[in-house]
Amino acid sequence: MLTLLHLLSSVALLVWGTHIVRTGIMRVYGADLRRVLSASIQKKPTAFMAGIGVTALVQSSNATALLVISFVSQGLISLSPALVIMLGADVGTALMARVLTFDLSWLSPLLILGGVIVFLGQRKARVGQMGRVCIGLGLIILALQLIVTAAGPITQATAVQAIFSSLTGDTILALLIGALFAMISYSSLAAVLLTATLAATGLVPLNIALCIVIGSNLGSGLLALISSRGQNAVSRQVVLGSLLFKIIGCILIIPWINMLGKWLFGRNLPAAEVVIYFHVFYNLLRCLLMLPFVGVMARICGRLISDAPNTPQPFAPRYLDITAIDTPSLALANAVRETLRMGDVLEQMLFRFKEVLEGNKQQKHEVSLLEDEVDMLYSAIKLYLAQIQQDELGEIDSRRWAEIIDTAVNLQQAGDIIGRMTSDVAAKSLNARKPFSAEGFEELNTLHARLVTNLDLGMSVFLSRDINNAKRLRRAKHRFRLLNRRYSHAHVERLHQQNVLSIETSSLHMGLLGDMKRLNSLFCSTAYHVLEVQEEALD
Repeated sequence: MLTLLHLLSSVALLVWGTHIVRTGIMRVYGADLRRVLSASIQKKPTAFMAGIGVTALVQSSNATALLVISFVSQGLISLSPALVIMLGADVGTALMARVLTFDLSWLSPLLILGGVIVFLGQRKARVGQMGRVCIGLGLIILALQLIVTAAGPITQATAVQAIFSSLTGDTILALLIGALFAMISYSSLAAVLLTATLAATGLVPLNIALCIVIGSNLGSGLLALISSRGQNAVSRQVVLGSLLFKIIGCILIIPWINMLGKWLFGRNLPAAEVVIYFHVFYNLLRCLLMLPFVGVMARICGRLISDAPNTPQPFAPRYLDITAIDTPSLALANAVRETLRMGDVLEQMLFRFKEVLEGNKQQKHEVSLLEDEVDMLYSAIKLYLAQIQQDELGEIDSRRWAEIIDTAVNLQQAGDIIGRMTSDVAAKSLNARKPFSAEGFEELNTLHARLVTNLDLGMSVFLSRDINNAKRLRRAKHRFRLLNRRYSHAHVERLHQQNVLSIETSSLHMGLLGDMKRLNSLFCSTAYHVLEVQEEALD
């Protein structure tokens, strides 16, 4: 029992090491890898090689699949190039399995020791993340050694020998066992390595070992398909196409597997090496044979998983790509785009508010809907940023993270204020049939125009972080406050002159002036993030 526990913990260590390598690479080079994939779709050979290269770096075909799915979901690439990249990813995984199963036991302690020193010393810098990658690689190599060590005693157990002896000649059962083990261990690499160990001890005939390897490939495809549940149709089409390619490869090779096993056994080659190299060449030949048929497969997947007609969902976030979380700089850029969208919705709210101010009571409902959209976007941005590991952000990214949060909070508060202003105008002026005085109405229109201008400038400063525009925005805030104060005094003067319309709408008018002042402060707050950075640089 203890030996089995050692084996399972070794497999878990392998999975964890792969995760550390993937996240480290994605945080440092994630944006570059996305650029490579997006730029390689013009030709099949480049897309195929990009899939191999990216998967070799991130140590996981599933990670490559997530990148590809995000591109397809956003309409950046079509299904056919995505399937080509997925074929390359399968080859990349097999090649890395070969590299990692070389005798690198001397390298593991060096990678872990050096990686820990670098990571703890500069964990927020790019070099610190590369230290994290070294730790992951060291853990992978160590886990592979532990798997071999733990598998040895297990192969001597009578029960295990009885189970595997029953597999002789039963290729279908061997396929199922390989698929099951790959799904349980979340790693086809662990399944292939254990199979190589079993074959080396003679416990499993070579032809059955090859079947288990094929089954492990099917298991990784099934695991990806199960993981895609709940995603959109295009995402499921990508993983379905990848799985169908693996099933076709399995159908083509299985009738010849016994003959191939006997032929390889007759060459007196080390059984473990045969299994590892079979894994590489099987995936390479399968993927090369499938390349010409990606167009056909894309059409088949399109028919099997139809893209249901999408009803417009204006409230849904557009840019918060969850697969970019492992690349903080890219995730922050996505959050910036969604925050700018919040600004666009607020501008629409301001325009609708002006129509209500002019007497169009029907626009009150539109303002309410837009306020709901602002609240939804704020919640989505907040939850998205919460998934980014702040303790591993660099100083610049940490500052940008805080800027996005502050700006989103201010915009959400501004949305609430505009919604309340609209309700007040509709209830206290339109419904009560108490119009503003001509002078008061003109003053509110002037302040409204200034608000729209300052909102646009504030969003521009938030995006570009331009110091000159930030100073302009600060001056605009000050001018708005002076103008607002002058209009407050002018309203009191009209009350002194016994202006009936001003008297009837006095409470509403002064409330709107106060709300507009608060709105202006919220819109102009983006200037201070930029100005604080400049002041710190001067200090």
